Amino acid sequence: MADESAIPAGIEGIDTSRPSIARLYDYLLGGTQNFPIDREIAAKTLQVVPQLRDVARDNRAILIRGVRHMAEAGIRQFLDLGSGLPTEQNTHQVVQRVAPDARVVYVDIDPLVREHALALLGDSLHGDTAHTTLVSGDMRRPEEILAHPEVRSLIDFSEPVGLMMLGVIHHLRDHEDPDGITTAYREALVPGSLFFLTHFCASYPDALELEKTMLATLGTGRFRTEEEIAAYFSGLEMLPPGLVALPEWRPDAPLSGALSDSQRLMMGGIGRKT
Repeated sequence: MADESAIPAGIEGIDTSRPSIARLYDYLLGGTQNFPIDREIAAKTLQVVPQLRDVARDNRAILIRGVRHMAEAGIRQFLDLGSGLPTEQNTHQVVQRVAPDARVVYVDIDPLVREHALALLGDSLHGDTAHTTLVSGDMRRPEEILAHPEVRSLIDFSEPVGLMMLGVIHHLRDHEDPDGITTAYREALVPGSLFFLTHFCASYPDALELEKTMLATLGTGRFRTEEEIAAYFSGLEMLPPGLVALPEWRPDAPLSGALSDSQRLMMGGIGRKT
């Protein structure tokens, strides 16, 4: 596990006394780029939902299946908002196995994410042939992200885009206008674009207990209803099987038996702009 002394020199803006969503997710996935405060919060949330690690893995698994489908459907440019710390099978790796020329822009506000992305991507971030980059920015400010020079260097918004918001909108409180933010990004897309979103769902009573824990410890983590989540796809044509629990979205192998409560803790889907 990382500690304060392990922060690479030259990184500014990391407050090791406050938990980070990216580092918490990294810990749940078995990563090492997290600090004691992140592990403390993880322990509290795992007391409420012991299967939360499985939920994090389900979210990573649907990312892999979803972006692979988007690439196979012909999408050649991807905007991954709130991308988090690099782990195995990142968006650009999955996409570029299908289409080596596909372009991927990651966006995240955490300075540690940028440091590790630079280490992971290396030379692929530089030069005229670079197909992948990471932008340090706040996805809550869509006008800034959409106009950012580094975003525009790889993303042509006159062509279809694969827009990704996996596990990020539920970290916006209601007063931060998640509806307005998702609408602004959707409206920037041309027909043929695909919008990919996953979100915590208030699917059973313990989900609301987990919401209370996350709001008390992290200050974020809204568990919205299926109807509220569906509204983020307003005006889009949902790809089959629609908005479903994460394991139900085009699984690589048939599911056996009914889903557990924890498997229904997040919902996701992909919508096409027509």
